[in-house]
Parts: sequence; structure tokens; C-alpha cells
Amino acid sequence: MVSDASGAGLTSGRARDRLVRILEQQGIRDPRVLEAIRSVPRHLFVEEALSHRAYENIALPIGHRQTISQPFIVARMTEALLEGGPVSTVLEIGTGSGYQAAVLAQIVDRVYSIERIQALTRSARELLSRLGINNVNLRHGDGAEGWPEKTPYDGIILTAAPREVPETLLTQLAPGGRLVAPVEGPDGRQQLVRYTRTEEAFVRDVLDAVMFVPMLPGAEQ
Repeated sequence: MVSDASGAGLTSGRARDRLVRILEQQGIRDPRVLEAIRSVPRHLFVEEALSHRAYENIALPIGHRQTISQPFIVARMTEALLEGGPVSTVLEIGTGSGYQAAVLAQIVDRVYSIERIQALTRSARELLSRLGINNVNLRHGDGAEGWPEKTPYDGIILTAAPREVPETLLTQLAPGGRLVAPVEGPDGRQQLVRYTRTEEAFVRDVLDAVMFVPMLPGAEQ
């Protein structure tokens, strides 16, 4: 599905294989996730000056006071979203560089992604188009509102940390669907949390300690 995935030198297949081995050592097991991480050219989603570090297991700045998440976190959140049943459609809150959406696009049928910073929406759309990834729909807007026209979603993933997951997003989950998000507690620490929608309620599981940029309201031009 990705048309420009080879790279050279420090962005080569060897560097990607090394990253995948690191993720396996850290506990990532789903072969679909590992193959998606291997196939998506992360060096194209970071600033050119940082492309030589793209396949290190670290977060990197992408401008606008935002970052591209550490590959382990991308893999962990994707794997957590997939656990528990089939996933066909996913809503992402916080497109950023477009990397998480590109990884998801290798695995699920359709990704809908919302970004509050217009410049990031524009650059992500251009890059995904150039890579031939055509099963991602992007929107510039307030992520807290979700994308109600396309509901329900089998999975929802947040790439910025709210203090409380918006009820609007939880209600856009399909029965059995999962929402994975970093959530900031009263002490300022963040935890990766998964909500599963059952017939009676939302089941909450705490997965890991994490650190994300805060989820902010509204949309910037």
C-alpha cells in the first residue's frame, strides 16, 4: 500500500528491521503491527534534518510544538486497539505528521483522522497522497467533537492527552469497540487507558505510563 518505502542509508530496510526487533524485545507481538511499522517510511514523516534518526525508538519534533510519537508507543497503542475483536474503521484524534494514521492504514479498512492545526492537516494530506495511502480521510477541526457523520467506529485513538476522555468520543464507538488514549491524572502524570464499550457500560483498563502533548480545544488556522 505504501509506494515510497525503501529509503537508503540510515533509512534503509536494515534500519527498519532493527527497529522492529527492538519493538519485539519490548513486548510488541502482533505481526500486523510489526509489519506496518516496518513498511511505513517514518523518515518521510519527520523534518529532513532529523531523518537519520527516524528509525530510532524516540519521539521527534515535527514543528508547531508537536511531536511524532516514539515507535514503541505507536505500536503499543495500535496493538491495544486491535486486541479484543475485528477492527475495520478507526477514528484518530490528532493527525500530527500523519504517521500513526499511515500505520493504521496498513491494517484496517478506513481511517478518519482529525487535526486541530491546519498546517499539519495540509502537510499530512500531501504526504499520505504521495505515498499512495488512499484509505485515510483527514479533517481540520476540534477533535473533541469527533466525526459523527462516519460513526460508529470499531476503534478510536487519541494522540494527545485530555484530562478526561470526551463523552462525545465514547458515544461514537460501536458496541465492542475500543478507545485508546493517554489520560492526564490530577497529579499531572499520564496513563495509557483503553475503554471497551459493552452493552452495559465502558470497561476501563490502564495499560502503561506515557507522556503526550496535552489535548487542546478548538482548531487553529
